[in-house]
Amino acid sequence: MNYITILDIYKKNQVIITDFFMSKQNTLRQSTFYSGIALHTGVRSTLRFLASDANSGITFRRVDLPGKPEVRALANKVVDVRRGTTIGDGAAVAHTVEHIMASLHALNIDNAVVEMDGPEPPIADGSSLPFWQVLKAAGTVEQAAEADYFTPDKPLFVDAGVTTLVILPCEEPQLRISCTTSFKGCPIDPQYLDIVINAETFDSDICGARTFVNYGDLGQLLAMGLCKGGSLDNAEIIHDGAIICKDGLRYENEIVRHKILDLVGDLYLCGRRVNGHVIAVKPGHHRNVELAGLIMQEIAKQ
Repeated sequence: MNYITILDIYKKNQVIITDFFMSKQNTLRQSTFYSGIALHTGVRSTLRFLASDANSGITFRRVDLPGKPEVRALANKVVDVRRGTTIGDGAAVAHTVEHIMASLHALNIDNAVVEMDGPEPPIADGSSLPFWQVLKAAGTVEQAAEADYFTPDKPLFVDAGVTTLVILPCEEPQLRISCTTSFKGCPIDPQYLDIVINAETFDSDICGARTFVNYGDLGQLLAMGLCKGGSLDNAEIIHDGAIICKDGLRYENEIVRHKILDLVGDLYLCGRRVNGHVIAVKPGHHRNVELAGLIMQEIAKQ
């Protein structure tokens, strides 16, 4: 897909919402926690979100392991992108961090420690909503250090044929995402959304979008010993031209909204708040993380 084709994608049905970015770093005002069933292991898991010092970034800490090892939430710490984004540093491995990272990014929480009592966080309802709610209730406090942003001065591309991602300079200091998805068997296909991400839009339009799976993939996942905690309480199933889910769809185009949710979380693995216009065609964790890695390379040059 060439550059002109990508630019044509976002000329339709634009949703532009004014954004506001804090100039100082933020951490949590008070600690908070969330407990629930993990998707693949099916065991109960608890997260604790703690305040952290300025310039410390987002760290995941495994309190169930000797020495409580930690891993920084950065693209160069990603060790797996199958069915989610997994980060690791030695024994400190944290699976499926993208829904948590998306909430932290949208709330402009620059510094925090996420304690985990196992390798996998709760799947919750398959979205970021439960994490978003506890973090928002905990509140944020401004720190003395200036907030760090990545703002591109040139286009950065990830072109993998089926999947194409580009981040462009943006006239406004904001994170704008224009995303197109396509899944065989989905009743609404393709799906498209163009949105500026901030606390208000993430709250109303993105954080509640749930994860999904094709029915044909379920057998393979179960045979691998995965999805032991999966149910219609935490996932949508695409099957035979329909989307099967509990209590109906939250948004008519919930699939593209969930893809944007994942992208917001994966991009935060660059280690900074992101400004720019991201155009995403059929994004997934592999290429999202690749783009975050390219951003880290640009940051290292500064």
